[in-house]
Amino acid sequence: MAARASGLLTALLAAAAAAAAAASRAEGESEAGWDVAPPDLLFAEGTAAYARGDWAGVVLSMERALRSRAALRALRLRCRTRCAAELPWELDPAPPPSPSPASGAAALRDLRFFGALLHRAACLRRCLGPPAAHALSEELELEFRKRSPYNYLQVAYFKINKLEKAVAAAHTFFVGNPEHMEMQQNLDYYQTMSGVKEADFKDLEAKPHMHEFRLGVRLYSEEQPHEAVAHLEAALREYVVADTECRALCEGPYDYDGYNYLEYNADLFRALSDHYIQVLSCKQNCVTELASHPSREKPFEDFLPSHYNYLQFAYYNIGNYTQAIECAKTYLLFFPNDEVMNQNLAYYTAMVGEEPARFISPRESAQEYRQRSLLEKELLFFAYDVFGIPFVDPDSWTPEEVIPKRLQEKQKSERETAVRISQEIGNLMKEIETLVEEKTKESLDVSRLTREGGPLLYEGINLTMNSRVLNGSQRVVMDGVISPEECRELQRLTNAAATSGDGYRGQTSPHTPSEKFYGVTVFKALKLGQEGRVPLQSAHLYYNVTEKVRRVMESYFRLDTPLYFSYSHLVCRTAIEEAQAERKDSSHPVHVDNCILNAEALVCIKEPPAYTFRDYSAILYLNGDFDGGTFYFTELDAKTVTAEVQPQCGRAVGFSSGTENPHGVKAVTRGQRCAIALWFTLDARHSERDRVQADDLVRMLFSPEEVDLSQEQPQDTQEGPPQPVEESLSGSEVGRKDEL
Repeated sequence: MAARASGLLTALLAAAAAAAAAASRAEGESEAGWDVAPPDLLFAEGTAAYARGDWAGVVLSMERALRSRAALRALRLRCRTRCAAELPWELDPAPPPSPSPASGAAALRDLRFFGALLHRAACLRRCLGPPAAHALSEELELEFRKRSPYNYLQVAYFKINKLEKAVAAAHTFFVGNPEHMEMQQNLDYYQTMSGVKEADFKDLEAKPHMHEFRLGVRLYSEEQPHEAVAHLEAALREYVVADTECRALCEGPYDYDGYNYLEYNADLFRALSDHYIQVLSCKQNCVTELASHPSREKPFEDFLPSHYNYLQFAYYNIGNYTQAIECAKTYLLFFPNDEVMNQNLAYYTAMVGEEPARFISPRESAQEYRQRSLLEKELLFFAYDVFGIPFVDPDSWTPEEVIPKRLQEKQKSERETAVRISQEIGNLMKEIETLVEEKTKESLDVSRLTREGGPLLYEGINLTMNSRVLNGSQRVVMDGVISPEECRELQRLTNAAATSGDGYRGQTSPHTPSEKFYGVTVFKALKLGQEGRVPLQSAHLYYNVTEKVRRVMESYFRLDTPLYFSYSHLVCRTAIEEAQAERKDSSHPVHVDNCILNAEALVCIKEPPAYTFRDYSAILYLNGDFDGGTFYFTELDAKTVTAEVQPQCGRAVGFSSGTENPHGVKAVTRGQRCAIALWFTLDARHSERDRVQADDLVRMLFSPEEVDLSQEQPQDTQEGPPQPVEESLSGSEVGRKDEL
């Protein structure tokens, strides 16, 4: 024992000497940042300059305040990163000490631990300066987080005629404060000014990882997988950098929130534990911080795993099955029981072979991230269980076994109590709401139904289901829109003119590996007809039918302004017979056509990459001789089905494209489903360019008599609402950039 203690003492002295040398190096390389003017002082000078109308002074002080805060942040990052690298914690290779009280080994280990801690602290002090050197009050930190300096700057830049900088500052502030109506008005004004370019509207505080992710998702949604992959991979690289920085910034002073500073009397190890657990909790909260964007009410759910979800399908779409397998396996690290991802992985594995796929592993960086995160969670849950220090896990993928059993039972009991109370309050509120709704629903429904129900314009078109029967609003199902012969002719046109993956950059299965996709646009069909490669009259029929549906939609929904084509697509989907076994995915999950649906939060966010300009949607079915493909409407929860429509020749489904009409399509499990998908906008600025070209081509190819649709007289009497039908109806449709 004495020999081992002597060895430990020798190692301790050697470690102390090495630490002293490293600290000396750090002292010699201390950062030149102590003399930076405090950002709070500069901010105060800027506001004072604003009050006296000194616009040049506002620009000088606020720009310096922003640079000063950024420099101090960079200083903290450099110092903490460098000191951690030069003075790392070293694990003691010796065996655990004997429980004998006479042993001095435990004391030597403590000395070694605290010696390393002291030298790390000394390194940081030399690098950063005194603890209060760069302190920033909570109030001022909040001002910077709210991007307040840019509010002052946009006015000052405008006053000194620096328009480009004024626009950038205004846009930067508005991104962080999207409900600021005055700034919205300023931006609208800037857009009307000559000399202002679209590129001037830039976010000067944009985070690289979030910028790359949002751009990658937009390109993914626009069926540009090659470009999406590049940006999503860049987003992952930037995420690692942002995560490292966020975690380093957590190693700050202890926050006595919840304690009276003067009465806090924790002993040495409890004080160390309190501070360390607070730091760990902050590091876990980086998950939420990095997933947040000022324009969103809530962070992106499962932000890091979602990168691999997008990537696995993007790689599949460009035919890179090796990377698709790697990303699928990486995603399954976080959600090992995800049925769809396991199904995708099985499909990719079948494409490359079992043996090669076995040697493809999840990404090492993700494995390390997951392992570190789980170890941190174990400590945080332990502290929650033993010391009562609360911890809210930011991740939904955490395995249940990480949480102590006693804490699981406690949380379960708390959840059950919360659910019971919530249900009781909810039931009471429902009773109150029901009383109010019953008074208003009748007048509202009558108003909507009166607003709908316009003439169907053409002989032979019958109203099959209206909004009331479809249990919603702004919904309609019509039969007899085209004849059986016209259905067959358009199907023949599809088989002759449609190309695999049309509208999806040649991706034969853009939405599910279990179906093949073929499509053709109106303009492309007309061009093929002009070249003699398909019957020109069939292409003209396609054009006329889409115009017919547009006119009927305008009339039925009694729109005050015309509808413009946003996109039109004649498409067929064919079930891949060998891919149907145990299939559980859909042709398209529930979505909304002009916003991003968050079913759990019961909200739909109307922002890109959603097609926010879409106002109405329609589907005209050409056949019904296939299995599956059921079209259905739901509530915002994406689970409660409100109506179903079964495709058949000549049947059209029309509805408004907003949050009132979430919808999805069940899998096509046998045969081929063909239809014309149509999206409309009330904004002429978003009119489909291909449609304008198609209009020009039709005028060139056909006489005025042929161009004008033969319009039957509107029916003299409006049909009354149909009787409810016992048989449930369903239908589905696919578009280039979205699906109906």
